[in-house]
Amino acid sequence: MPGELQSQIELPWSRFVAIGDSFTEGLGDPNPESPGGLRGWADRFAEVLAAHNSDLAYANLAVRGKLIQQITVEQLDTALELRPDLLSVCAGGNDVIRPGSDPDAVAAKLEHIVSQARDAGATVLIFTGVDVAFQPVFRSIRGKVAIFNENVRKVAKRNDCYVVDQWAIEELQDSRYWAGDRLHMNALGHHTIARAALETLNIPNTLEPLDPPEVPQQSWRAARKEDVVWAREHLVPWVIRRLKHVSSGDNIEPKRPKPTSPLPQNGASE
Repeated sequence: MPGELQSQIELPWSRFVAIGDSFTEGLGDPNPESPGGLRGWADRFAEVLAAHNSDLAYANLAVRGKLIQQITVEQLDTALELRPDLLSVCAGGNDVIRPGSDPDAVAAKLEHIVSQARDAGATVLIFTGVDVAFQPVFRSIRGKVAIFNENVRKVAKRNDCYVVDQWAIEELQDSRYWAGDRLHMNALGHHTIARAALETLNIPNTLEPLDPPEVPQQSWRAARKEDVVWAREHLVPWVIRRLKHVSSGDNIEPKRPKPTSPLPQNGASE
């Protein structure tokens, strides 16, 4: 459990707010005991913060499918009104993977968010994109993601904020860290990101690396059948939403709109 740390330290943060898209909402990491039925890296991260500071308040305004402009318009002002002293921002991924998008322009919008938060006095945590080399569908945009990542690092340097470097996390090249839709991390992936975020901020914790399950052996024919099913159930609907300019986050409300303790009544679940 994250609450059972061998020694506590005094953290400089007591109000953590997370904004972003499906990654921060926690898609791929279902948990019926969590608000919205999703846990995710941010909930796991916040639980550790609360283990060090029982007065920690945590809000999560992230909503699946949101583009960076939508995050700016719909989440940023609301987040700053909550007076966070720690703000996590993972935004731009949905933009970068779209055909014709400009990673430089996306990064400029990210910098606007970061600078606003820094001007408000918050410590800011941002994220690079994952190395998509392992995923055939997105391998062609690997160079664009790399350009965006370099811009993310520049934004962090100019604004004195912290970067969780997902590109450097080799475990994320393993399909066992991803949900069945191959677009979102599963519980194992979210746990890994929570550990990386804690390491980035140098926060002591007892979260240990988790061993992924063994890969079941399957024939080439079975693997291809699995690919066809995945494309029909996940890829095609995703493409259709893009063409129709419809978002999976339409009519979805943030799962944690108000700052509260991230710890469940019976303690943390890890």
